[in-house]
Amino acid sequence: MSKYFFTSESVSEGHPDKVCDLVSDTILDACLKDDPKSRVACECYATTGLLVVGGEITTSTYVDIQKLARQAIRDIGYIAPELRFSADSICVMNVIDEQSQDIAQGVNKGEGTFAGVGAGDQGIMFGFATDETSELMPAPVQLSHNILKLAADIRKSNQISWLRPDSKSQVTVEYENNVAKRIDTVVLSHQHGDEISIEELRSVLKEKIIIPSLASTNLLDENTKFYINGTGKFVIGGPHGDTGLTGRKIIVDTYGGMARHGGGAFSGKDATKVDRSAAYMARHIAKNVVAAKLAKKVEIQLAYAIGYDQPLSVFVDTFGTGTIPNEEISKLIIKNFDLSPEAIIKYLELTKPIFTQTTNYGHFGKSNLPWESTHRIADLSK
Repeated sequence: MSKYFFTSESVSEGHPDKVCDLVSDTILDACLKDDPKSRVACECYATTGLLVVGGEITTSTYVDIQKLARQAIRDIGYIAPELRFSADSICVMNVIDEQSQDIAQGVNKGEGTFAGVGAGDQGIMFGFATDETSELMPAPVQLSHNILKLAADIRKSNQISWLRPDSKSQVTVEYENNVAKRIDTVVLSHQHGDEISIEELRSVLKEKIIIPSLASTNLLDENTKFYINGTGKFVIGGPHGDTGLTGRKIIVDTYGGMARHGGGAFSGKDATKVDRSAAYMARHIAKNVVAAKLAKKVEIQLAYAIGYDQPLSVFVDTFGTGTIPNEEISKLIIKNFDLSPEAIIKYLELTKPIFTQTTNYGHFGKSNLPWESTHRIADLSK
């Protein structure tokens, strides 16, 4: 289509599902800090006054689940008792078990079908990149993240005292010939204290958060529409307003729906789970393909089987933007990248405790993360 609209959303770190994601990744990082070989699959459930931490963990170190969970919740900003979900007053229930030995033998080096580290599960993973933003991310999801990152900075610095942790944003971008031309619609819903009027809230959120976070894009115009706190009141929020679960925001975590998703969530999983590590690797490869100008946009699929140490397939789609055929790009990928789980973990240094950095505002598009590096451009270009 020559002209179309595309919409993506983001959610804040105070969103109930993201509360659970952060606790899960905090526990993962704590395990990896002292035992890089930790096997972690940690998931949480949050509701009024209660956080349940479950899953499977095998590690040689000790982690204080209660302390870690409460600190993560405190860092988000849930500290006031009236929020009905606060760091010091909630009940934290720990139902962690250890990893199944049946799974472990397929992942442990030398114990499974192959000498190397096998994939921790079957599955398909997608990586994506596009040249429409400097981060090589789709504009709608990147702009949605930017709104909430600024809102969080303002809230945590107490510049706006009535802001509360829970919020959601959504951006609709108008495209012409696959180029982002303008922002058509911005939606923002932000939890707030009861003392602020809806008229003042809408004015402040627009002028102090939305406009400043999007102004540098030059995509706002006089016809951009703004929908702010559409119900008129958002005092009850967080896990008190809605239950939270780890791994429910997989589209927010990736590409805002502009690329396909394999279905596996990221947070709380160590890198032997290819749901996470192979998705990061696929993003790394896709970003390098676009940065090397082999395509303006590319989607890469990797497929794995549990216990096997090589992908079953590598699929490339450049959506007609490739400067060389898709099959040639696929050959370049296979030639230049070792896609075994063991090699991915070593190459991206995924035994380090870096995962709480990924939890909020997208797992991709952040320059400090190893899979966002474009140092393989020369290998793909020559």
